[in-house]
Amino acid sequence: MNYTLTGKFVQYSFLILAVYLVTGNNLSAQEINYDTLPVINYSNPREYEIADITIAGVEFLQPMVLISLSGLKVGDKITVPGDDITDVINKFWSQGLFSDVKITATKIESGKIYLEIYLREHPRLTNLEINGLKKTETQDLTEKLNLRNGSQITTDILNNTKRIIKDHFIEKGFYNTEVEIIQEKDTAAGNGAHITINVDKNNRVRIEDIEFIGNKVYTDRRLQRVMKNTKERNINFFKPSKLVQKEYKEDKNKLIDFYNENGYRDAKLLRDSVTILSEDRIKLTLFLEEGDKYFIRNITWVGNTVYPSEYLSEYLGIEKGDVFNQTAMEERLFMDEDAVNSLYMDHGYLFSDIEPVEVNIEGDSIDFEMRIYEGDQATINRVIITGNTKTNEHVIRRELRTVPGDLFSKSAIIRTVRELAQLGHFDPEKIEPNPIPNPADGTVDIEYKLVERANDQLEISGGWGAGMLVGTIGLRFSNFSARNMLNLKAWRPIPTGDGQTLSIRAQSNGKYYQAYNFSFIEPWFGGKKPNSLSLSAYHTIQNNSYYFGDKGDAYFKVSGAAVGLGRRLEWPDDYFTLYNEISYQQYSLDNWSNYFLFTDGVSKNISFNTVLARRSVDQLIFPRRGSNFSLGLQLTPPYSLFSDKEYTNLPLSEKYELIEYHKWKFLAEWYMTLAGNLVLSTKAQFGYLGHYNNDIGPSPFEGFDLGGDGMSGYNLYGYETIGLRGYENSSLTPRVNGIKSGNVYTKLTMELRYPISLNPSATVFGLVFLEGGNAWYSIDQFNPFLVKRSAGFGLRAFLPMFGLLGIDWGYGFDDIPGRPGANKSQFHFTIGQQF
Repeated sequence: MNYTLTGKFVQYSFLILAVYLVTGNNLSAQEINYDTLPVINYSNPREYEIADITIAGVEFLQPMVLISLSGLKVGDKITVPGDDITDVINKFWSQGLFSDVKITATKIESGKIYLEIYLREHPRLTNLEINGLKKTETQDLTEKLNLRNGSQITTDILNNTKRIIKDHFIEKGFYNTEVEIIQEKDTAAGNGAHITINVDKNNRVRIEDIEFIGNKVYTDRRLQRVMKNTKERNINFFKPSKLVQKEYKEDKNKLIDFYNENGYRDAKLLRDSVTILSEDRIKLTLFLEEGDKYFIRNITWVGNTVYPSEYLSEYLGIEKGDVFNQTAMEERLFMDEDAVNSLYMDHGYLFSDIEPVEVNIEGDSIDFEMRIYEGDQATINRVIITGNTKTNEHVIRRELRTVPGDLFSKSAIIRTVRELAQLGHFDPEKIEPNPIPNPADGTVDIEYKLVERANDQLEISGGWGAGMLVGTIGLRFSNFSARNMLNLKAWRPIPTGDGQTLSIRAQSNGKYYQAYNFSFIEPWFGGKKPNSLSLSAYHTIQNNSYYFGDKGDAYFKVSGAAVGLGRRLEWPDDYFTLYNEISYQQYSLDNWSNYFLFTDGVSKNISFNTVLARRSVDQLIFPRRGSNFSLGLQLTPPYSLFSDKEYTNLPLSEKYELIEYHKWKFLAEWYMTLAGNLVLSTKAQFGYLGHYNNDIGPSPFEGFDLGGDGMSGYNLYGYETIGLRGYENSSLTPRVNGIKSGNVYTKLTMELRYPISLNPSATVFGLVFLEGGNAWYSIDQFNPFLVKRSAGFGLRAFLPMFGLLGIDWGYGFDDIPGRPGANKSQFHFTIGQQF
């Protein structure tokens, strides 16, 4: 049906109606010039060709991008009025960027239409203000909201802002947080807006009660202990009683896991509810269905040809009649280091698989069928090493337990990771082995991803006190390369990459004390086998010249050198090592009193030292598992047994001209991970300095000095300093005629360690300890139950350039006869650590 409309009023009416229906917005007379707009007959839609498209109203967006977004192009045919225009408007609205959208036909002629798309952008933020919070809370919230000046303010952004604020405080236990957002036009900016956020946290909401419905086997109290992070409010202020949804969800999963691990495989959490008791108290109610308790009846193995079923059942360690525990079964099959899956993978069966299937459930008993796919054995094709930017590849490859051509072995990969961590050149937390299977040819490539860590150390310290300059300078290069010393291009700043250790150190307390040390260690002497060569030399001098200008009238000098050879044993296993060393020391005393049994003379110490050790700790700085045992014997020739001298009446300087003794040392330490990164460290030590001839007695040198932090400030090379926290330095060493005479000692230590940072640039961990020990003059007096006890806590920081630094506070529980105040509260400092 066709209509002919006449009269300007009728034309205007249809025009306004058409534009209103198309845009969905009220237009004022000021926005439209009715005299210039073309007339559109709304009841008679017509097809037009788009002649031009323009964009109006935008400030920050590109017109060409917006035209492309509309989907319209010049030359397109559209129907007006019609769905074409409506679809374009809906597209712009869906972007959420605009507060107003209008499309106007500015001109129509000869079947062509000229369109103008008017868009008004949402206002942009010029200032944000948050009220009702503390300064620190405001800062934290501002960072989390991330509302920057110039960003658009949309309805979604405002709603999201309110949600973020509420969630932020719900996590902190403020469940009744109220948020009000006020948006005001910024008159100084054309399209700017000022946002004010008023926050009222109200009272913190605590959990008053946790109730369980449907539990018959376990009491509410027992189930509440399972929920580690969701607790009732009680007198224990260290237990959180706020409701954190993420932790609450985890605790609900733990609850079902607890039932499953105790045989209740059908246990379910039917539903849970939160009841508001008051403005700051809520009650949690959890509805449970426990189900029946199940037991293991029969376990059969299918598909196994490599290992007999009896052996696999014994290795699994789950007996008939055991409570069904899904978690324990998965651990024994797949997760433990000695799991059944590892049994196959350690013998090349990389492609093997085990599927436990419940084949029969009768009453409270379950029969399992372990379906095994063994596959073929996989051999190692390539070993790829990446990330070693400083360490030469041959240093890494000689530690590998996975060699091309060998059968794939999971335990060999674990051992390789341990050996690479023991080198100290790489971040142990980032050593990443990556097996790359090649099922087509039955081989596997193994990639070791490494991250180098700085492990060279620089020690520089100095100070002034009591008229003396006190200073130390030391350099320790732990990845040195002696073969490149003549290669000038390798000095960056020193030749590195071959895993050798070079240490040079000088120390001085003014004229009173000077010490010079040099050592070199080649861990693979000859380059073929892990046989180490160590060389060392040192010289120290002490005198009683305390001040500059004071010549002094007494001194004590020690000079020495040693050469040692170590090798890795293959029996009983290849964690064992044997180290042998020959050393020479010369002690020179001139009027040096109150330290040793004699004051003048020269003593020579030619000794042989052998140490049998087994070390299986997983890494150097923060071990989590493994053990370390060593038994050492250092002895000199028994000169007096081949001499006809009457030693009873000899002058002391002549009696001790050739020092003779046999020295026994034992060390045992274990590391065990308790939970997460919490590590238990236990250590037992024993030392005994014996003699061959009772007329000579114990050597005046080589004894044990027990008590304190284990640091004397300088090394006398006459005593072995043993720390025992909670007591003053040397306070536990027995004295004979005023001279230190500790010839037997024992020490027991237990520590709980927890890492604060495992970053290789600064490894930091805290610890609490129990410690006990004592020292005696002779083996006849030794009593392992008569120890001085202490407890305390401390902090350790390993900095690659400076080594291990530590501070401890210890409290000694036992009094020291003749030394009031040598126990009780004591602070101790630690510098350096022997690996």
